[in-house]
Amino acid sequence: MRTHTKRTTIYLDSDIHRALRVKAAETDHSVSAIIEEAVESALAEDAADLAAFGKRKNERSLSFEDVLGKLKKNGKI
Repeated sequence: MRTHTKRTTIYLDSDIHRALRVKAAETDHSVSAIIEEAVESALAEDAADLAAFGKRKNERSLSFEDVLGKLKKNGKI
C-alpha cells in the first residue's frame, strides 16, 4: 500500500459495486486499488486535456452560428 494515503467513503450503485468486487477477485487486486487507478487515469486525462487547451488558447474561435451560416450559404443545409 502507498504511503500518505487517505481513507474516504464513496457510494456506488449496487451493480457497479458487484462488478468491482468480481473484477477485484479475478484480477487479484483490491476494489480500492481498482478505484484509485480509475481516478488517477481520469485525472491524467484531465491534465492532458488542459494541456491541449493551453496549446490552442490563441487559436481563433469559430462560433456555431458561423458554421451553420457557412453550411447554409454553401447549400449544405
